[in-house]
Amino acid sequence: MRKVLVVALLAVLFAAPASAQPSTDSIAKFYQGKQIFLICYSDAGSAYDVYARLLARHMGRLIPGNPNFVVQNMPGAGGLKATDYLYNIAAKDGTVIGSISRGNPFEPLLGGVKTNFDALKFTWLGSMNREVSLAVSWHTVPVKTIDDLRKRELIIPGTGAGADSQIIPLAINNLTGTKFKIIAGYASTGRAALAMEQGELEGIGYWSWSAIKSGHSDWIEGKKLNYIFHTGTEDQPELPGVAKIRDQAQSETDRKALELLLAREVLGRPFMAPPDLPPQRAQTLKAAFIDTLKDETFLADAVKIRADIELVTGDEVEALLKEVYAYPPEVIARTRDVLNRAQQ
Repeated sequence: MRKVLVVALLAVLFAAPASAQPSTDSIAKFYQGKQIFLICYSDAGSAYDVYARLLARHMGRLIPGNPNFVVQNMPGAGGLKATDYLYNIAAKDGTVIGSISRGNPFEPLLGGVKTNFDALKFTWLGSMNREVSLAVSWHTVPVKTIDDLRKRELIIPGTGAGADSQIIPLAINNLTGTKFKIIAGYASTGRAALAMEQGELEGIGYWSWSAIKSGHSDWIEGKKLNYIFHTGTEDQPELPGVAKIRDQAQSETDRKALELLLAREVLGRPFMAPPDLPPQRAQTLKAAFIDTLKDETFLADAVKIRADIELVTGDEVEALLKEVYAYPPEVIARTRDVLNRAQQ
């Protein structure tokens, strides 16, 4: 009897690696010769597009079967068009992933714009960095500090009803007493930056520091920008003396609302796949995302294009969203109120 049990146990132990192997083989067989479409919500050449194409150049070789990546730009509605596509239309077989605006996952909770997705059900791969954003003005504009911005309007762009570039500055107006004035209709922050340089706009109210560094290092070196405030939780060594907007709220409730509003910055450059993927493919994509952001060749490429990289895993994104969706009702209500005003 003991001999039979030993034989049975050995059979189970030796069968385990064999049962795991077909899983990897099946993933490789599925992806071999296929393309993975990476849907990017913004225009070609924008900071989101630059990060998406950086990921696309490397992630395929870290997926069994080595699929090719194809980036498809899908601008519109501040990223909600792409988000809706990924949730409701895109193939749910592991051949489509997306890069969306960091604010889009918060829209069902906070936005005044109708949405057709559940942010908690996406297959979150993670984010390529955590962001700190800035309010800036062109160097010839007299608004140079947050005190100036409370006294004088600053003309800045809006890039869509649900876009961070539009709703965050207007919400900050309500929470801190600033005077941003939105001119809507710009297709992207990249195009708005050119309009600012040409004197059509005076500044940009919510612009990622990483995007400024990667796309306009000459402006930094040439002192072409006034840095009015930043959105970080701590002082920024690269931005000495620049005010933290989180310190400027007019009440404790407003301070907490501002923290909720800026929670999206953990999702600096978020990537996800549609919901309801086959579990093995979902895990494969999540693991490949992590492996890519740790890959030496990828990191060397990121340095060349001045892309800040800080891995935020899919599990971290999911945990953040669950925490945010469980915020106290009064904080959610205050945040929703200022955002709704911003979208009117």
